[in-house]
Amino acid sequence: MATRALILIEGTRYNGPLYINAARRLGLHPISLSADPARYDYHAPEEIETIRVDTDNLDALIRECARLQATYEIAGITTAEEEVYATVGKLCRHFDLPGPNPESVERCCDKFVQRQLLAEAGVAIPAYRAAANPTEIERFAAKIGLPVILKPAVGSGSSGVRLCRNVDELAEHTTYLLDGEYIWRSSPRILVEQFAQGPTYSAEIMGSEIIGIAAINWGPPPHFVARECIYPALLTDDEYRRIIDASRSCLRALGLGWGPTNIEFKWTKLGPLVIEVNPRLAGGTIPRLVQLAYGVDLITEHIKLVIGDEWDLHRRHSHVAAARKLVADRDGILDRIDGDSLAAAISGVAEVKLYVEPKTPIIRTGDYRDCLGHVVAASPSRAQTETTLHRAVELISWSIAPFSAPLR
Repeated sequence: MATRALILIEGTRYNGPLYINAARRLGLHPISLSADPARYDYHAPEEIETIRVDTDNLDALIRECARLQATYEIAGITTAEEEVYATVGKLCRHFDLPGPNPESVERCCDKFVQRQLLAEAGVAIPAYRAAANPTEIERFAAKIGLPVILKPAVGSGSSGVRLCRNVDELAEHTTYLLDGEYIWRSSPRILVEQFAQGPTYSAEIMGSEIIGIAAINWGPPPHFVARECIYPALLTDDEYRRIIDASRSCLRALGLGWGPTNIEFKWTKLGPLVIEVNPRLAGGTIPRLVQLAYGVDLITEHIKLVIGDEWDLHRRHSHVAAARKLVADRDGILDRIDGDSLAAAISGVAEVKLYVEPKTPIIRTGDYRDCLGHVVAASPSRAQTETTLHRAVELISWSIAPFSAPLR
């Protein structure tokens, strides 16, 4: 009998290893297809079978998967990365495997098209316009009213997203996006969007079932780097119901409802405003927080869906879990980072992970790449979880030397 394999197209530095470990627990042989396996530190030969292939080329992926079929039974194909999720849907369709609807994913990943569909369905969203040049950006920003958010129409991880509070910041970020510094994966189109003020919430959905809602706290403007996430969010029954109703409206409007979806909201004076619908599992620490809070392993359950098995989203307990990102405060060379072992030893700390090592160059980009690591804590009590997280984070410190200073 052929070994059952799970094909992973690309990955992420955090959730990628979780998919690999979950696949093995389910008795599957994980195989990673990547354009650049060196991007991921879990691609060492002894850790996982890795194949280099152009993951932007559907035909190349089909050929590679067909070749693997001579050796393995391909049980499923999936990814932890948004950029290739539509391609995964097309691969699944080609090999008659369970997978997301690629057309729905493509519509959703284009934030302009996504907003059009949500608006047509009557879902509350910020005012927005799509612009292709500085003149349009300036005109639309004036019409919407400063401050506004400028963001690429296609992208993830807050890359290229910035709050522009005045005309100088608007011009500066326009230049960054359109004059060659920002790396576009598609033709340049920029969303000019109303800045919605209020607390941020993240709804996690599998299929059409809402798993739970987290509260997200951001770092200082003008960038959008998530600093802290706590699960579950403190909401009234009415707030929870309205976010659930809005989430289901998003699924209907966008043709989603297979597999994981992540929806980001702002709670405004008029209620929940949909900021973004992501047709994939949330990145970063959120799957881990859901597991600690409710005992539901979203990654394992996603893989079960991918391979055609029955999933189990039943909550096994109700705890409070929180994560704090360790964010670089300046550019330079990371001289040292320590205290992680002390932090991990605190009772209630579930995880301490550092993403970088000393002597690493740090160049902040105003997105997820500014994070040096994270700390996760959990307990049955919200106050206890918050106290534990604060104690652990206080034990971790680092120093970043200016680029001009000699390394010690």
